[in-house]
Amino acid sequence: MPFATEIHPLPGTLAESTADLLVLPVLTGEEGPEAVEGVAESGLTAVLPATLMDLFAHYSLTGKSGELSQFPVTRDGGLVRLALLGVGSGTPADLRKAGAALARAARGNERVALAWPGGDPEAATAFAEGALLASYTFTLKSSKIPVGKLAPERIDLVGDTDSLTDALALGTRLARATALARDLINTPSQTKNPEWMVARAREVADEGGLALRVWEEQELRSEGFGAILAVGQGSVSPPRLVQLSYTPQNPTGHVVLVGKGITFDTGGLSLKPNDNMSLMKTDMSGSAIVLAVLSALSSVDSRVKVTGLLALAENAFSGDSTRIGDVLTTYTGKTVEVLNSDAEGRLVLADAMGYASSELGPDLIVDVATLTGAAKVALGTGMGALYSTDDEVAAELLSAGEASGEPLWRMPLTEEYLPTTESRVADLANIGTRGGEFGPAGATDAALFLREFTGGLPWAHLDIAGPGRSMKESGLLSKGGTAFATRTLLRWLAQR
Repeated sequence: MPFATEIHPLPGTLAESTADLLVLPVLTGEEGPEAVEGVAESGLTAVLPATLMDLFAHYSLTGKSGELSQFPVTRDGGLVRLALLGVGSGTPADLRKAGAALARAARGNERVALAWPGGDPEAATAFAEGALLASYTFTLKSSKIPVGKLAPERIDLVGDTDSLTDALALGTRLARATALARDLINTPSQTKNPEWMVARAREVADEGGLALRVWEEQELRSEGFGAILAVGQGSVSPPRLVQLSYTPQNPTGHVVLVGKGITFDTGGLSLKPNDNMSLMKTDMSGSAIVLAVLSALSSVDSRVKVTGLLALAENAFSGDSTRIGDVLTTYTGKTVEVLNSDAEGRLVLADAMGYASSELGPDLIVDVATLTGAAKVALGTGMGALYSTDDEVAAELLSAGEASGEPLWRMPLTEEYLPTTESRVADLANIGTRGGEFGPAGATDAALFLREFTGGLPWAHLDIAGPGRSMKESGLLSKGGTAFATRTLLRWLAQR
């Protein structure tokens, strides 16, 4: 849903602002909280109820990023709110967190003004990301959002901020792409079947001038996409494969992004328990993220040709569902024994990745998926798992994740675990078949399975099962789909 908030640089001082919430930043100093240089000249010190240092002590402020205290001050014969906002040491990560805290605290105010604490353009970009994503809402309620919960219409960054226009615009574009992905993820599955996702892809392609190709059920069958068909065959909503292509002038390379697009996951015949199934409208997060990235590539001036593949299916429970023990023939001809129908994500990815490696001739492939509970167990909900066959690509993605506040942790493709992908009757099995002396390693088993469909090309796999969903409102996150990795991939592709 569109952001209600706009962020603008504004020359002048905080005292000249007509905003109804005025914000003074507080730094974390070596000996305690410190006022940002120039804040004393903001023109507001005369209306403060005490000195800044006394206020810091009274509210027990440390300057930690995101820390915030509000109080009323008299101004022009009336009252306005004034907030002291911790901005840490002023790094981009600190400003992203501070922006999120400010957006949440500013709900119910129409206009907010922050005395900009300084910092490079990356800090301004991060601030915009934080402020906008924390104000994101998704609702299908018939009633209006209460005034006290509305995001501010405008946040002004006051001071010597003329040079921040481009940086703030970049932060806004990154946040909008993330919001698009969140909207897709949060849409109920009664609406969001594979064909609905195709319609959203058409809209993105039309708006962005992207080339589009769609495989419907008969085309998937005639061209040999046996895994996608098998996952979707139990549903009344047939599967689809979508290809979107972004081609700038004189591209510097070609990257294929592949997104898992399970629009709802019952687990199939390997039926999920209700508590787990209730989260499964978000199991198409990978495809939403890839679509959102494609929508924003031109706006971040990416010079890389990018092909996005959305592997879309509903993993439903019916008399037509794939059975345990069935053997599928994938696009590349490799056969896969289905030992667990709830390990369906790797199947649709296998077909899409096999097609990419066989037909598209990319320099590298990156897939993104809410793939394994094992990755969540290993890394929790704050970090994504990264597997890669290329050290340089892995380092680039780790750096982009750090810059985006979307941390990744590189996991090993342990060759000793490779036998776990073997089947007694097919080339591969879709879950680990033996733990051996090493025991089970579900996330690595899945990654090793996917590697078999890369055609030997450089490849990275992002398993975002942990950070892909949020169970509460916190920081930049709202309850529901997070679209984790959207901003990481956009930063990475803009810098290649």
